[in-house]
Amino acid sequence: MYDYLIVGSGLFGATFAYEVSRIHKKVLVLDRRKNVGGNVYCEAVEGINVHKFGPHIFHTNNEDIWNFVNKFVRFNRFTYSPLANYKGNLYNLPFNMNTFYQMWGIKSPEEVKSIIQNQVNSSGIIVPDNLEEQAISLVGKDIYEILIKEYTEKQWGRPARELPAFIIKRLPVRFTFDNNYFNDKFQGIPEGGYNLLVASLLRGIEVRLNVNFLDDRGYWESIAKKIVFTGPLDELFGYEDGALEYRSLRFEEQILSTENYQGVAVMNFTGKEVPYTRIIEHKHFEFNKGPNTVITKEFPMNWFKGSEPYYPINNKANEALHRKYKRKSDRLKNYIFGGRLADYQYYDMHQVIGSALSLAKKEILQSDDNSYD
Repeated sequence: MYDYLIVGSGLFGATFAYEVSRIHKKVLVLDRRKNVGGNVYCEAVEGINVHKFGPHIFHTNNEDIWNFVNKFVRFNRFTYSPLANYKGNLYNLPFNMNTFYQMWGIKSPEEVKSIIQNQVNSSGIIVPDNLEEQAISLVGKDIYEILIKEYTEKQWGRPARELPAFIIKRLPVRFTFDNNYFNDKFQGIPEGGYNLLVASLLRGIEVRLNVNFLDDRGYWESIAKKIVFTGPLDELFGYEDGALEYRSLRFEEQILSTENYQGVAVMNFTGKEVPYTRIIEHKHFEFNKGPNTVITKEFPMNWFKGSEPYYPINNKANEALHRKYKRKSDRLKNYIFGGRLADYQYYDMHQVIGSALSLAKKEILQSDDNSYD
């Protein structure tokens, strides 16, 4: 009998497994994929750690979380500074004085603020009612039309006016010449890739891959005291009240016989004439100097049952449906739920780890044996 059976070996499952194993709990981790790590999984191609499910940059202001992950792997000094490509013209991200100079040829923060405010005033928007209005109220019409509108509509597969305003409420806007996308104190990529972090978290813990928990749920429940479920709640309940909506992604990977393809780890393509949203050049994450490079084009697509869910569509209808499934899940007393899919929220990595540590420590406090190794 296992104390904990953990469904999913992503950062939430791996962190929870590590923490409870420290008080000598018997743990089994299942994953339907052929590899551990969930979406942070990397694959070595041409000596380059390729982020197979999109780029992942670890960043946090939480020193405890930063110290926790650094126990397992060393992080490099990578700073996320993507570029936006609109019809061949390049703009720095996040929106900062470099972007505004590229857009308008203006060097003065006060002049930039005046242009943006005039455009906001001209829009007539008082209380933003959707994503389009929210974006214009933050950065004006020029930035919105060139760098946000078409990119966002590709990403979400619907007009920006039909998307909720909150999606873009935290849009970073700076009036300094600062291309660091994140404001967090700590930032980097694990040296050697995320696989090293996950492998260290799961060291000494039993893991079974290519196993779908839901194919034989009764059996797995019978061999564990508690189930830690990190998958979608609607799937757990057989979609009996309907399916939650997601956006999915398709990746096209290429090996190129050139040392440096685009000079930056991530370039966003904001125009609708380009079908993909961005190109990732993986070698720049770890400053690889090899003769070849690997790029990945990222294509947004509609989610369907059996495809990979990436981005929850947190509109009112989906939030109401998730609450319905959440009430059902609360009645499963031997289950613990966590992670982006179970919570139907898009989390950063440090938030996932922090949540897993918090829930694991709560379990440990309630345990008969709560002494750590």
